[in-house]
Amino acid sequence: MTDDTTITGTRTIDGVELTPKTDLQIATPPTFDTVEEERLHRKQKLAGALRIFGRYGFSEGVAGHITVRDPEYPDTFWVNPLGMSFRHIRVSDLILCDHQGNVVYGNHHVNRAAYVLHSAIHQARPDVVAAAHSHSPYGKSFSSLGIPLAPLTQDACAFYGDHVVISEQGGAVVFEEEAGHEFASKFPSGKAAIHQNHGLFTVGTTVDEACWWFCTMERSCQAQLMAMAAGDPIEIRHEYAQYTADQTGGHFTGWFQFQPLWDEICRTDPDLFD
Repeated sequence: MTDDTTITGTRTIDGVELTPKTDLQIATPPTFDTVEEERLHRKQKLAGALRIFGRYGFSEGVAGHITVRDPEYPDTFWVNPLGMSFRHIRVSDLILCDHQGNVVYGNHHVNRAAYVLHSAIHQARPDVVAAAHSHSPYGKSFSSLGIPLAPLTQDACAFYGDHVVISEQGGAVVFEEEAGHEFASKFPSGKAAIHQNHGLFTVGTTVDEACWWFCTMERSCQAQLMAMAAGDPIEIRHEYAQYTADQTGGHFTGWFQFQPLWDEICRTDPDLFD
């Protein structure tokens, strides 16, 4: 008995012809019809990113925060309230602060260190929509070395030539506004800063991007610490590192890399939308 494939020469699986497809799909950043829709989206992504930080073990008591500008009032930013577990954050828990540290929406206190550092960055850099920081174990360990992240792996190359090491105020609790502005002055561009004896600080044009850069930078710090402990790691050649940075270090790539984490946290933690 001869099937249609033998007769026609057409290859199929479940009735689908095995021919090159031109209608392939890929996720892209959403667009919004109203500022209210965009605000809700940013808050949902912020609550999800904070939960991801909690799942990854980035919490250290009450330290750590992620912020995102409000789309209608860009001189304010949404942030997690002081003293609430990353793992429990819901959209309704988020508070809105102005650049003077006042809580203008919500009924919880803000972490002053979050206000001082994040407000300084948001004021100094209009390109930054979201910023992330926590006392993650490998980030704070690596920060004590006072060196930049080396291009040891493809993942680390996303930060090649696009991050800074800041020694000013390193290790001190940053409560004074002048200290925050000094920090921001040392971080005029780029996606990430390593604050000496403190930890990692990442920024992006979306919450997705800022969160992803933090997660992958934390892992790259871990990888470099492991490689340095094992021996004398070999760096990727400049031209290869730069090429890889150009391919993997852009805004869209940062946004896109976050989407599997977002899909996972939405499935396992649907109460974040409350």
